[in-house]
Amino acid sequence: MKQIYYKSTRGNEKAVTSAEAIARGLSEDGGLFVPTSIPKLNTKLKDLMHMNYKQLALTIMREFLTDYKEDELKMCIDKAYDEKFDTSIIAPLVKYGGTYFLELYHGPTLAFKDMALSILPYLLKTAVKKLNNDKEMVILTATSGDTGKAALEGFANVAGTKIIVFFPEQGVSEIQKRQMVTQTGDNTFVIGINGNFDDAQNGVKQMLTDANLLKKLEEKNSMFSSANSINIGRLIPQVVYYFYAYTQLCNRGDIEIGEEINFSVPTGNFGNILAGYYAKKMGLPIKKLICASNENKVLFEFINTGIYDKVRDFVITMSPSMDILISSNLERLLYSISGQDAAVIKNLMEDLSVDGKYEIDSIMKKGLVDFYGGYANEEETAYAITEVYKANNYVIDTHTAVSYAVYQKYLKETKDTTKTVIVSTASPYKFTPDVMKSIDAKYVGLNDFELIKQLSRMTNIDIPAGIVDLEKRPVLHKTKCAKNEMQMQIEKILNI
Repeated sequence: MKQIYYKSTRGNEKAVTSAEAIARGLSEDGGLFVPTSIPKLNTKLKDLMHMNYKQLALTIMREFLTDYKEDELKMCIDKAYDEKFDTSIIAPLVKYGGTYFLELYHGPTLAFKDMALSILPYLLKTAVKKLNNDKEMVILTATSGDTGKAALEGFANVAGTKIIVFFPEQGVSEIQKRQMVTQTGDNTFVIGINGNFDDAQNGVKQMLTDANLLKKLEEKNSMFSSANSINIGRLIPQVVYYFYAYTQLCNRGDIEIGEEINFSVPTGNFGNILAGYYAKKMGLPIKKLICASNENKVLFEFINTGIYDKVRDFVITMSPSMDILISSNLERLLYSISGQDAAVIKNLMEDLSVDGKYEIDSIMKKGLVDFYGGYANEEETAYAITEVYKANNYVIDTHTAVSYAVYQKYLKETKDTTKTVIVSTASPYKFTPDVMKSIDAKYVGLNDFELIKQLSRMTNIDIPAGIVDLEKRPVLHKTKCAKNEMQMQIEKILNI
């Protein structure tokens, strides 16, 4: 098997092993670690057909993590994808009204982030051991809602780690917030900031590369890493479920082996859809990756014009995990379509930092051919929830609704009848006010916890274990700060 190494998108570092890339999270030059090449899948598609999720995860991930021994990877996978998921299938593909939905919310926090954050702590612990590193790992994380709880769940009480999560105080759902601030674990810290997700993410990125702060950490025998999708250890496990959706379609007889399919992906930070792009580069027959944005439609405009412009009003929507104007993982795509030209990426990122925007050249624009960009406004998102429920008695969350609405636009515009999978990223239980009022106006005004009970009665599905008693759990994390006080909070927690 070909050895895969990792280097920075901005080019100031030598190539490192996957273990080092995962342990560090972000490159010292501020770039993101990317594989020196996307490995081609060594296993034939027909041989993937009868693999369960764990077997498939091993097959895909060992192509990227070539410095991990097979028994190390098996251990990580076995501990990640166990009974913490409420189905042994891990990622069911369901069909309603001729539409396929890949349900990625059967983990403990009811969101697709569990698919990667269930395994990242084990990948990270293994990496630290492989590197003979005895430092305490401080996991810095910014969240637009779902990453925070999934990371906290994954790292809580993991020896040798602390996890610190920043979230926008006014930018997450009540359920998302309650999931985080009730988190147990002596090594967990949750802080609400007076700002948006981009502010939280920028603050985390700055601290991860702050030389003075890193020196203080070094003196305390500690080091930073990240649970955000800027960490390549978050991204690689997400490649697996694209292959899994494909094999499920084959096993149902809905497609032939080798037949192309599309994926429609609700997109904010660009990590989820980038994993689909990596799957395609590995050899999965994907025709189009439909990039679905909400009213923060910076990615929609970029895919259609080649201009990325974050200078605009930040819109708070009913799909808060997508309320993002700086899509960090797009940098990895830019690196790929530039022919791995780190100098180009460095210049583009400097333009973004200084001017708030950049434009790619005509050659790079051709590299966007794998993507279709669309967006759904709030009214269209609500209508999608109503339409799917009334037609199929199936309830989708607000982010999945954006994906569904954009797919309907894609169908109308392109007349493309290729089988398409809607990537369903969260349980409707996490966003009950907007989900339920979309279905029936009589639910307006009820609080989130009463709506959870109503949704359970309406669907005849038990309230998921992860939130069944959420209302009664004590609030353990009450710290709030201004967006420019994040480092001060870190120094206080770490006593540096």
